[in-house]
Amino acid sequence: MAYIGYIAIFILAYSIGSINSSIAIGKLWKKEDIRKLGSGNAGATNTLRNFGIGPTVLVVVGDALKGVAAIFIGRMLAGNEVGAMLGGLGTVIGHNWPIFFQFKGGKGILTSAAVILTIRPDIGAIVVIISIIIIVITRYVSLGSLVGSVIFPVIVVIMDFENIGLLVFSIILGLLAVYRHRGNIKRLREGTESKIGSKKCGGEP
Repeated sequence: MAYIGYIAIFILAYSIGSINSSIAIGKLWKKEDIRKLGSGNAGATNTLRNFGIGPTVLVVVGDALKGVAAIFIGRMLAGNEVGAMLGGLGTVIGHNWPIFFQFKGGKGILTSAAVILTIRPDIGAIVVIISIIIIVITRYVSLGSLVGSVIFPVIVVIMDFENIGLLVFSIILGLLAVYRHRGNIKRLREGTESKIGSKKCGGEP
């Protein structure tokens, strides 16, 4: 496939990712911008805290489906896993910096999880399980998200060390997550990060 084709896949996936579910549903359902409420993050946890379970379910489904859709589109157009990974990467970047919402989006964890599970269900399942365990034990959503993001490349090396493309993809996805959580990292180090169940939580996916 020509380079222009891969560029087209990335742009299309980025556009799909830019349809941020929490922002769109907040404005359509509640007539409010989720980025101006709670922690200010355009993610599922902040949506749950401010809008309730109904909108949150739609956010979870929407953010997950756009990652899956972008991967299948990339795989179909390119006919290979490079196209699939470009699709996944594009949709996460679009979620984080959506062109339709002044480039102010979420942290991409939920979409990233859907992307990883779609590309490599075996590796994705391990990453998600570890993340959930960390969240349950510590009650820090941000910590679970960060651990999952960092451990993703490690699991790739252990389970498929010859797949350089997947390794590069996992590192980029992990770095994106760490960058988006830099504020959470600071609060975790200072001991001021909020936990699940508290009035304010900064670690939304």
